[in-house]
Amino acid sequence: MRKVVGLDISLNKTSICILELDGTIVWQGKVDSEPGPIIDKLTAWQVDIDKVGLEACPLSEWLHRHLTEAGFTAVCVETNHAQRFLSTRPVKTDKNDARGLAEMMRIGHYRAVHVKSFEAQMVRTTLQARRQIVAALLQIQGTIRGLLRMHGLKMGTTHHSKFSERVRELLAEKPALEIAIGPLLRSAEQLGNERKEMDKVLQRAARRDDVCLRLMTIPGVGPITSLAYRATVDDPARISSSKAAGALLGLTPRIYQSGEIDRAGRISRAGDGMMRHLLYEAASALMTRIGKQSRLRSWGIAIARRRGLKKATVAVARKLAVIMHRIWISGSRFEPGDEVQIPAT
Repeated sequence: MRKVVGLDISLNKTSICILELDGTIVWQGKVDSEPGPIIDKLTAWQVDIDKVGLEACPLSEWLHRHLTEAGFTAVCVETNHAQRFLSTRPVKTDKNDARGLAEMMRIGHYRAVHVKSFEAQMVRTTLQARRQIVAALLQIQGTIRGLLRMHGLKMGTTHHSKFSERVRELLAEKPALEIAIGPLLRSAEQLGNERKEMDKVLQRAARRDDVCLRLMTIPGVGPITSLAYRATVDDPARISSSKAAGALLGLTPRIYQSGEIDRAGRISRAGDGMMRHLLYEAASALMTRIGKQSRLRSWGIAIARRRGLKKATVAVARKLAVIMHRIWISGSRFEPGDEVQIPAT
């Protein structure tokens, strides 16, 4: 008889439940959370196994890839959907969760998520590492500013390329602070150098990719944003319509309807937060720092006059997600279009 499998994955151990399609338990137990032990345990029933279900988690993409390479049909289940299904069980254990995931596979009550390709995972890993470097750099620079301010030394408005020079000028006034500020400044300089090297690598990768080159024809979209979009979407065919790209990245409003109530709230913030942030930054650059006129910019400015700059920037970010998907699947480039004349208010 055909079988299905549920895997409840944790850092060290993975609970396995194998079910017949009529719900009969074939085997339950735990193995190490490594591809080898899991595959070895499932090999005895491989010819009869229809699906192997696992909940989305930090290890799921890695295990999914190895299970697929071993010939299994692996399904990565959306986390919130799995949690709602498993929460109906009165007792929560790893064993019961594995049984619940197997039941989801058996009755077909699950929502599969896209598992990114290995290349996309590597790009996203690099981008996440860069994001942490930038965050750490900004935190250290903020700490330096605060510590200097305590002693009456004010940084003022300083370009990031002149930050170290300005700090050393202030330290010359009070050399005793060198013992406290010096290590922080050297750490910031090291992080800045690492970020520059990483940016060079990412820029070269974007220029070698035809999709990224076409995405970068959009004003405000640079190598980082284009690479992140390519790695986040991974397969443009999985989005049925370009209009759905904004919802995939959490840039569309939440809708609540019940009886006579019909309310649209703030954006859902679903999906990838890093990509959403990069699109917002690209939209902000398009609206405020790039002088090149386009129909998209005029549309955003018109919204800004009615609703405010922040809401307009979110709207332009959503529009960018849609345009980038359309450019990707059509093989075209960005066309600025005619500028829309906006009447003065």
